[in-house]
Amino acid sequence: MEKHELDQLLLKAHEQGDQPALIRFYTMAADEREAAQDIDAACFYLTHAFVFALESGAPEADALNARLVAQGRAHRLEF
Repeated sequence: MEKHELDQLLLKAHEQGDQPALIRFYTMAADEREAAQDIDAACFYLTHAFVFALESGAPEADALNARLVAQGRAHRLEF
């Protein structure tokens, strides 16, 4: 997916307060940045996905936390 398209999806999800979509799209953005070896940007997006997952009680929170831990950006939490 093109960056512009993903940015538009993120903006729309924010406008609608659609937390599942925010988790999904921020995770997608993180995956794309990680594939490009831009770890700082990947972790930025992962952090956003993680916060939305925590806020909504989404099961993705555990895996997102694990990814941030693997990058040295968070402590492991128990869910």
